Amino acid sequence: MVEELIDKYYPEAGPAHAALLRHILVTHSRSVAEMAVDIARRHPELGADEQFLWEGAMLHDIGIFLTDAPGIQCFGTEPYIRHGLLGGELLRREGYPRHARVAERHTGTGLTIDTIRQQNLPLPLQDFSPETIEEQIICYADKFFSKTRLDRQKTPEQALHSLEKFGAAGVQKMRQWMALFS
Repeated sequence: MVEELIDKYYPEAGPAHAALLRHILVTHSRSVAEMAVDIARRHPELGADEQFLWEGAMLHDIGIFLTDAPGIQCFGTEPYIRHGLLGGELLRREGYPRHARVAERHTGTGLTIDTIRQQNLPLPLQDFSPETIEEQIICYADKFFSKTRLDRQKTPEQALHSLEKFGAAGVQKMRQWMALFS
């Protein structure tokens, strides 16, 4: 299912930038998936579904191609901040509502109504905070991997620093996850 969806929206054949975008998506997503599954294996007490973690992590960024982010070969029309929402819509249409929630809830440490309102983000006024343990683990693991530096894993300090733009609450949430998932 994961490979079929990636093939459908990120075909291997096509313009050079499309092949590069596919490489960016798959490499980034695989790094997130490997970390997420590793967390579940080290913490069986969390009861996380490893198969779903893999699938959700591989698909969490499926909507990036619809956004305008030339630095990662995305030449769509939507603001990048909407990639999770767009990916969620796409996954729901494909019949994967549980995976859609992962896509929608992985930005920052999740986006609250207050954050969306305060930062005037181009998103619906609804809570996009990760709720299930799988949503939380994928959101957490995603903070350690950039789509612009595919060969590196961020340090905990770098991951925390990258969240500062989302506000103090996001940094605090990440610290809580670090304690829980480390």
